Amino acid sequence: MTLWRSEEAIVSSTVVSRPGHVDRIEPDEESAFGDKLVGWVLTIGGLLGGLAAFVLTVEKIALLRDPGYTPSCSINPILSCGSVMSTPQAAVFGFPNPLLGVALFPLVVATGVAVLGGVRLTRWWWLGLQAGTVLGVVFVHWLFVQSVYRIGALCPYCMVVWVVTIVAFSYTTLRNIDRGYLPFPVAWRTAVTRLHTAIPVAWLLILTVLVGEAFWTYWRTLV
Repeated sequence: MTLWRSEEAIVSSTVVSRPGHVDRIEPDEESAFGDKLVGWVLTIGGLLGGLAAFVLTVEKIALLRDPGYTPSCSINPILSCGSVMSTPQAAVFGFPNPLLGVALFPLVVATGVAVLGGVRLTRWWWLGLQAGTVLGVVFVHWLFVQSVYRIGALCPYCMVVWVVTIVAFSYTTLRNIDRGYLPFPVAWRTAVTRLHTAIPVAWLLILTVLVGEAFWTYWRTLV
């Protein structure tokens, strides 16, 4: 009986591969970072990001049709989608940036739903998602700098996409660290993954402070 349990424990922690089946890695039952949590984050975040990107696309089309159109997210001189949409930064790759979100956020949602459904996605899938979220978070911070320090205006729907991208990157990275897919000191894995909420919250607070400082002259007129 003891021998059987030892063999079972070994099998449960290794890669399972059978002809005609997709390889999968069974997670450690005592992992501090559950897949359900990541699944909900990716599903809800992907839906919010996709919705924001879709609305931005609709607003952009309306603006192209009528240059005098005022987008619904143009609230004041600072929170103004129209000011951002009319800049070259809003179409970095030759087409409106929101189309990237319309195309890619469904993949994030699909990953989240699959995880919630108990599907064991392969290591390469998670590393692919990791690469995608890395590119996404880099692009988001470039847009943040452009909006805050170059354009001097913020797009509310864009900020929703920024938040979702940062959170998706954070939880994807923490999940991959927890599973050993990314090089990280083993002794620190549990401590880092237990801080999963604090990491993106602190990150977003820093960006909020930067926004507050950059537009403080305007914010103080509202007080």
